[in-house]
Amino acid sequence: MSGVRTRRQAAADSTPDTPTPASKDQIVMNGNGAVPDGQGKELHPKENIFLFWPNVIGYSRIVLAFASLYYMPLHPRTCSALYSISCLLDALDGYAARVFEQSTRFGAVLDMVTDRCTTACLLVFLSSAWPRFALIFQGLISLDLASHYVHMYATLVMGGGDSSHKKVDKSRSWILNVYYTNKTVLFLLCMFNEVFFIALYLLSFSSPFLSPQLLEVKKTGDDAASTLQPGSPAAPPSSLIFANPHSAAALEYARANKMDSFVPWTIAGISVVFMAIKQWINVLQLVKACQWLAEGDIEMRRVAGLPKKNKMK
Repeated sequence: MSGVRTRRQAAADSTPDTPTPASKDQIVMNGNGAVPDGQGKELHPKENIFLFWPNVIGYSRIVLAFASLYYMPLHPRTCSALYSISCLLDALDGYAARVFEQSTRFGAVLDMVTDRCTTACLLVFLSSAWPRFALIFQGLISLDLASHYVHMYATLVMGGGDSSHKKVDKSRSWILNVYYTNKTVLFLLCMFNEVFFIALYLLSFSSPFLSPQLLEVKKTGDDAASTLQPGSPAAPPSSLIFANPHSAAALEYARANKMDSFVPWTIAGISVVFMAIKQWINVLQLVKACQWLAEGDIEMRRVAGLPKKNKMK
């Protein structure tokens, strides 16, 4: 028996001690789960990322965006109000993330995808409202999606998985650095960019100069008189707020009301400069991201010894 104990003791002595990770390391390894302290108690409570306040705000933005699309064809005021609230909540979710310490990668992706999709849907409507300008709106959609996708991809590949697309080094682009780090600049450019497109949307209901179909011809006897009918529902009453915007009654209601184009033209004139700067930044962001990826490709080929044909010669 003593020999058995001796061998067991020797085996135990020869086995290296396995270090026990610290509580902080255990929390990291367990992700969102709870970490026991050895006595059955939890050192870190379970968290549901999907129910974080910033993400809940993000879901409400999606609901409001879908509601605005529902009213978009014939209810410009209702649509604009819902769309504007959805855009303004974009600033609130970032504030909530900082206050509640709930910044997550899922939330960042949700925020970016929501922004890209809502803007694209509005531009699609503008393309259908003004077919002659469809190529411009299609180009803006493509630029917006390509710029942000390539930028985020380059950040993850070249900067590492923990890098944020909003952390742009000054040496790479001081303009993008200011754009993403200065919250005032970011908010103003994004807000007025959306405001410009909303103004164009309202002009599709109010400006015969841009929408000649708003000029209707009414026949009175043998004479035909051209009358200005910039059809749009003006401040619909509560009984019509949730009316089907595609119904015949809604169409007649839209034709019976007029919208003055002065305010939309004023808003468009003020916001067009900000929109132009935002699109220029999108171009710059796309170019810088492509250059960053190309630098990584060059380094990768150098490490791999490519091209091999040159070495053979």
